[in-house]
Amino acid sequence: MKMNVVFVFYLTILLPLALAQLKVGFYSASCPRAESIVQAAVRKRFNTDKSITAALLRMHFHDCFVRGCDASIVIDSARQNQTEKVAGPNLTVRGYELIDEAKKALESVCPSKVSCADIIALATRDSVVLSGGPFYAVPTGRRDGRVSNRDEVNLPGPSLPVAQAFQSFRNKGMTMDDMVTLLGAHTVGVAHCVFLSGRISGNGDPTMDPALVAKIRGICGAAGGSNPDPTVFLEQGTSFGFDNEFFRQIRLKRGVLKIDQDLANDRLSRRSVSRFASNATLFANRFAQAMVKMGNIEALVGNAGEIRKNCRAIN
Repeated sequence: MKMNVVFVFYLTILLPLALAQLKVGFYSASCPRAESIVQAAVRKRFNTDKSITAALLRMHFHDCFVRGCDASIVIDSARQNQTEKVAGPNLTVRGYELIDEAKKALESVCPSKVSCADIIALATRDSVVLSGGPFYAVPTGRRDGRVSNRDEVNLPGPSLPVAQAFQSFRNKGMTMDDMVTLLGAHTVGVAHCVFLSGRISGNGDPTMDPALVAKIRGICGAAGGSNPDPTVFLEQGTSFGFDNEFFRQIRLKRGVLKIDQDLANDRLSRRSVSRFASNATLFANRFAQAMVKMGNIEALVGNAGEIRKNCRAIN
C-alpha cells in the first residue's frame, strides 16, 4: 500500500543535544525561500530520474555516519587530501550534481546563508515525499564541516550480521528499532551485482527464495558490454514507491542483501520487521522520527564549521 497521506511530525522524543540548537524554519528570516528552492531542484530531477530518492537517502546516511551530518561526503579530493567521496563504500554514491544545483540557486538568492549539510537533509526529505513517503519537518541550522578524510570512512557493510551492524548504529545513539526503520529505505534502493555473488553462487543462499535467486542470476549473469555492473532492486514489489513493502518482501525470503534478509530472521530485529510489515502508518511514523534523529548526529551548529559557498570545496 502506497503512503500518499502526508504526515507532519513535531517530535517530542529526546534527541542529541544538537537538536536543541537546530530548529524547524531556521532560515525563515535569513532565506525565506530556502526550502522551496531545494524542493524545486529535487522535483525537477525526480521528474526525470525516480531513482534519485535512493541516491539521496544513501548520501545522507553515508554523510551522517562519518563525522556527523556536515556534508563532508560532498567535498572533492585535492592533491594533499583524499576525501570521503573516494572511499570504497562511497564510490557508488551519486546525486552530488543535484546538491550543486540547489546550492547554486540558493547562493544567487541568499549568499552564504544555507549550508550544504541542510541542503542534503532537506533534499532527502523532499525526495521521500515525492516517492510517496511521509513528510516530516526537518530541523535546520547545520553548519558545514571543514574536514573530509577517506581513511575515516568505516560504514556497516551489507553482509554483516545484525548484531555487528547494530554496533555502528548504537555508536551514533541509534536503537535497534531505528536501524530496522532506516534500513526500510531499501524499499527504493538497488544493489550492485558485485555485492550479491555470495548469495547466488552454488545452490544459492538457503535463506533466499529460489525464484529470486534465479532472477538475480539472470540479471547479474548478463553483465558486460554497455552494462558491466548491473543492479538489482532491493525490493521486488513496488521498487520506486516509498512504502512498507520491503518488510513484507523480506518476510517472504525475498531480501536481496544479506543484512536485509537477516533483519527478518534475527531475534533482535524480527519483531520490528513484523510490526512494519503489517502497519504502513506505523512505519511512516517511525521513519520520520528516525530520519530526524539521524539527521542530527554530531551536527555542527553555532560558530562551528562554516557555510560553504561551493559544496565541493572548503572556503
